[in-house]
Amino acid sequence: MPPPKLKVGLAGLGRMGKRHAMHFLNRTPRAELVAASTPDDVELGWARERLEPWGVTPYKSYEKMLKHPGLQAVVVASATSVHADQAIKAMATDKHVLCEKPLSTSVEVSQSVLTAAQSRPHLNVMCGFSRRFDASYRDAHRKTASGLIGTPSVFRSQTCDKLDPSGFFLKYSKHSGGIFVDCSIHDIDLAFWFFSIDTDSPPKVKSVVASGITAVEPGLQEWGDADNAVGIVEFWGGRIAYFYASRMMAAGQEDTTEIIGTKGKLTVNANPQLNLVEHHGAEGVRREVAGTYYERFEEAFVREAGEWTDGCLDGGEEVMGAGEGLEGAVEAVRVAGALQESLRTGRKIWFGEGRGRVEKGG
Repeated sequence: MPPPKLKVGLAGLGRMGKRHAMHFLNRTPRAELVAASTPDDVELGWARERLEPWGVTPYKSYEKMLKHPGLQAVVVASATSVHADQAIKAMATDKHVLCEKPLSTSVEVSQSVLTAAQSRPHLNVMCGFSRRFDASYRDAHRKTASGLIGTPSVFRSQTCDKLDPSGFFLKYSKHSGGIFVDCSIHDIDLAFWFFSIDTDSPPKVKSVVASGITAVEPGLQEWGDADNAVGIVEFWGGRIAYFYASRMMAAGQEDTTEIIGTKGKLTVNANPQLNLVEHHGAEGVRREVAGTYYERFEEAFVREAGEWTDGCLDGGEEVMGAGEGLEGAVEAVRVAGALQESLRTGRKIWFGEGRGRVEKGG
């Protein structure tokens, strides 16, 4: 008898949803994609053409998909505004959940997902921060945990997208929560990951301050957003993080990180490159850069799908559930939202050691 496979349903078939569909259909050996849902007729047509021939049942209603016979787990890759609601509904029907980031643009709504997961500890509920599954970031994390660079004290990281002249991000900003929530939340999560190596919970934020400009998309000002922004986060205990987010890179995706410790530093992707090919010509030496975030982290997304599936099937210590993963995901939303607020208001925002906000100087 062949080993059992995890029966997975997918919510949302937009840009990331389609990629998740292909991962679970073709590149996750221990999973079986059995259902997919979307309220969008165009996306539903794509599912009927690309998924249904392989035994995947398309649904227009998410609630009906949750009743699919034998369904065990749900991947939430729909619009950010419904991430939390769909994740909670899936847990209420005893389904494991992999939810795209962020859980919500609201801290309170994000917390409701964590609360629901804590009440169902047998479920593997995970927020998909893809960089934790990237081979290079994992290597840097192992080296940091080994003490190679001493105590990690300064964290500098950026998420910089290639310029999209279509105006997509101008429309997207209205619902995304802003550049810190959409882009820098990856870097914030990494800072929590590296700064919590010696603890069981995310480090406590002391203050955040941000500034930004609209260099190529002045229309973003209508939503209090920017196409280039810098944020500084100070932590209780004497650590600091610097985040840069941009929508206007010319060469391609430039996502780099620097972890500076008391005995050295580590860099990840300091000189971005698509692969190991270089062109040596009369004009000099040239190499290509990944064009999109997905192109840079495709293998990390696939590994994420596989390890989440393993956690659902095997349980035990492999399950990254309500403790480390979701608690950090809620705190990442808190910090990203505060940075976005600082960007809009020009104010520095302070937090007490209990994680609640306090007046300046508290």
